[in-house]
Amino acid sequence: MDLIQDYEQQYAVLTAEITAQIGRIAATSAAGDRLKLISDIDRQLEESQELLEQIGLEIRDIPQASRAGFTSRLNCYQAEWKRLQQEFGNAKTARPRGGPTGGGGYDSVDEFDEIGIQEDQKRRLLDNSERLERTGNYLKDSYRVVLETEQIGAQVLQDLSEQRETIQRTRGRLRETDAELGRSSRLLNSMILRGLREKIILIAVGVAIFLVLFLSIYFSVSSD
Repeated sequence: MDLIQDYEQQYAVLTAEITAQIGRIAATSAAGDRLKLISDIDRQLEESQELLEQIGLEIRDIPQASRAGFTSRLNCYQAEWKRLQQEFGNAKTARPRGGPTGGGGYDSVDEFDEIGIQEDQKRRLLDNSERLERTGNYLKDSYRVVLETEQIGAQVLQDLSEQRETIQRTRGRLRETDAELGRSSRLLNSMILRGLREKIILIAVGVAIFLVLFLSIYFSVSSD
């Protein structure tokens, strides 16, 4: 999970930089600068896509109980990446900021175009700022969820550890009880055997006494 968080942080930094650079494309009139910006954004989009693929691979290896939350965040990241790609395509095809015509002035059409482009740039910058703010808030919420999930996981592990110790203690007590029951059973068997022996002895003594009395009476009667 720590590796997923690292990938998420890298993705957040990349998307923030991509958003800022997309906003600068419309404000850049020099062809060389625009090409460099477009090349940088292409490279960063590829890097961010690779990060999303790595996050997806890591999610497959985490426990099933934690997989749903990370999968939901990955879906949001992928939707954000597609939106950035679309905005990047729109920015590449948008008309760049125009420059002055000969003599340092503007004709009426160029002036209107310039005003429209400036307004469009302001609107794009505001939109980019709002998106950056939303992305920052979303990352904060995601980080909070990750912390809460980590705390819950730690608590669950602690509970499982305590339950394991309780089970081990119970198992030990069961072993002791079983040993005590074995000793009690052997003692009870010994007592039963002793009682049987005593009963046999008493019966033998009774029979002997009866025989003695019978023989005494018999001989007494016979002598008379």
